[in-house]
Amino acid sequence: MSSSGRTTPARTLADQLRGWPDERLVALLRARPDLATPAPQDSSQLASRAATRSSIHRALDGLDHLELSVLDALLVAGQTTPEGLISIVRADPQRTAAALQHLLDLALAWESPGGVRALAGVADAMRGMPGLVSGLRPSSPDAPGPADVAARIAELSPAATAMLRHVDAHGGEGTTGSARRTVSPAEARTPAEELISRRLLVPRDGDSVVLPGEVGLALRGGRTTAEPVDDVPDLATSPREPALVARTAAGAAFDVVRRVELVLDHWGVQPPSVLRSGGLAVRDLRALARELHVDEPGAALVVEVALAAGLVAEAVDADGSPAWLPTDEFDVWSGRPVAERWTRLVGAWLASSRVPSLVGSRDPAGKAWNALAPELSSGLAEEARRLALEVLAQLPDGEVLAAGTGIPSLVQRARWLRPRRPTVFADLVTAAVTEAAVLGVSGAGGLPPSGRHVAADDLAAAAEAIDQHLPSPVEHVLLQADLTAVAPGPLETEVARRLHLLADVESRGGATVYRFTAGSVRRGLDAGWSAAEVRDFLSSVSQTPVPQPLEFLVDDVARTFGSVRVGHAEAFLRSDDEAALAALVHDPRGRSLGLRLLAPTVAIATSPLDVLLPRLRELGAAPVVEAADGTVRVSRPDLLRARGRRGRRPAGAVEARRAAEVQAVATAIRAGDRAGSSRPATAESTTPSGALAALREAIEAGSTVVIGYVDNHGATGERVVDPRRLDGGRLAAYDHRADDVREFAVHRITGVRRA
Repeated sequence: MSSSGRTTPARTLADQLRGWPDERLVALLRARPDLATPAPQDSSQLASRAATRSSIHRALDGLDHLELSVLDALLVAGQTTPEGLISIVRADPQRTAAALQHLLDLALAWESPGGVRALAGVADAMRGMPGLVSGLRPSSPDAPGPADVAARIAELSPAATAMLRHVDAHGGEGTTGSARRTVSPAEARTPAEELISRRLLVPRDGDSVVLPGEVGLALRGGRTTAEPVDDVPDLATSPREPALVARTAAGAAFDVVRRVELVLDHWGVQPPSVLRSGGLAVRDLRALARELHVDEPGAALVVEVALAAGLVAEAVDADGSPAWLPTDEFDVWSGRPVAERWTRLVGAWLASSRVPSLVGSRDPAGKAWNALAPELSSGLAEEARRLALEVLAQLPDGEVLAAGTGIPSLVQRARWLRPRRPTVFADLVTAAVTEAAVLGVSGAGGLPPSGRHVAADDLAAAAEAIDQHLPSPVEHVLLQADLTAVAPGPLETEVARRLHLLADVESRGGATVYRFTAGSVRRGLDAGWSAAEVRDFLSSVSQTPVPQPLEFLVDDVARTFGSVRVGHAEAFLRSDDEAALAALVHDPRGRSLGLRLLAPTVAIATSPLDVLLPRLRELGAAPVVEAADGTVRVSRPDLLRARGRRGRRPAGAVEARRAAEVQAVATAIRAGDRAGSSRPATAESTTPSGALAALREAIEAGSTVVIGYVDNHGATGERVVDPRRLDGGRLAAYDHRADDVREFAVHRITGVRRA
């Protein structure tokens, strides 16, 4: 604003911006979007001002200690020339000039005809920053020159000088006490009156006095601070061969890719459940850590990176329960080269707001943080990671962070670069350095060429740089007589998957050791392998003959495999009349009961007892219930009770494409309309036996019915379905709402009526 007060800062700033090149204007508007906002009008004025304040705070958050000190000096000096501003900042003049130019580029300061001055609103945003700025107040509007101020200070008594320095050291504000506020230097009797009479302390409202900025500058030798503000904390480093850094990082990158692959392969078969509050249970995380041979924080980092990369998501398993499952992207990702798979993981980690380092710790309420929990995120995580890599990239080739002292020195550098960030920012920077080493972005405390490309957001170049250092995969192992197999290097993906199915990992390192046990071989047979296929696979991947103990182990497991068979049965039938029992089993009308003969006098059924008894009576039999001890029991109907609805918080939202959402909503609406239109058609079957009878009739007739169904959340709704099969207490039916064949638990069906 000009001295007349008639020209607004915004208008003067607009006149200045008119001559800027396009590239500079684009950079400015990205950092200060409030400058592109139209002038506030009436009801939107407060909201616009709030947005401007927020934009100023965001711009200040990105300044380092030197830039904040330069801006603080500008607030102390008021309107001044660039040369005058540089002269009062205790720093290198060239670095101070560069910091001032950065402030001008961000429009936190602007050049008026009378000199450089801070933007309106910056002073309010800079308040409350003890330790980050000088603590000096703005200079007086009619401030005397530095020589005049120094002369006034020289006239003071020792007591008044000590008081003046005390006020400067304690915030620049004090109280007058009993001192007179209007007194001449000759009449001053106390140290406070000496200072007030010479305008070294200026009275304010009440009995308070403040130290003007020009006086504070004089006390500090003409500078805003007593210490230099451009001393960047040094990094503690040690020498290290660049080739060793690159090899270490490449080894870690290969390990993290293989671990993500192993986790999602395992979860594709045995997915862990999703907690009610969202996230992964502690027992599942511990089991995963044992499977990967890492600690729990390492396992948490693996699954969090997989989540950020879109390779795992919350879905519904075969039982209809929420579970963590690999996405379809995993199949595409696993077929890519290792370098491309690694860049997918690293790019997702760098841009993610997730905070894996919090897993296992407790929140302010005392609740433990779970991996994959929805709340496990921070808006500062991405900035902390990028800043940590930026600092590491400043190390020259051949220099890495020193062991023990390197990371603390990097945290001190980060605090100097972002002094306005909260205390937790230092913890995030520490975690970022640790995670970068685990993910292969850094190695041995330094950044290899691939890590420098990651810091520069050039993932394609990073993949090309790391590919030449990745270990070459091998296709063979060395089988030994102690039932172990040694992989002399990283195995090909398909070989590693099949060997991991037949053997357990005993140790990892330069060579991975696998151990064959009866349980691991049985795991392969459970997956559908035969003993001959196991022997053929071992012969094909081993460069040594298959040891005799391993052949004996495979044959022994195969000999006992399947000797005991287990099936599903809900009830059994026993009769001394073999012909009558065989007639029941082969009766076409009882096909839906799932009857099967085990012996001439014994049969089993896949239908529950309460369904089996009335159906057998309909077929002309007169069955009775047999107790466990073989005695006959007279059964009576069970007492029925209604199940209360249980509320459940959603485990988490599953992202879907908008087109699929629209189609699903339209399908659900059509199914709901059809269910509503059919409501008055017939009476509803609400008893279990009546509902099952109605379902069997619908299966035989191929008709459509409306069922009442209680889902996993305890909510009751209606589904329009075409029943297909009733087997083992589950109904397989075409669901009109889902537009797919689904299975429904019979005990959750509350009623059936014809559509």
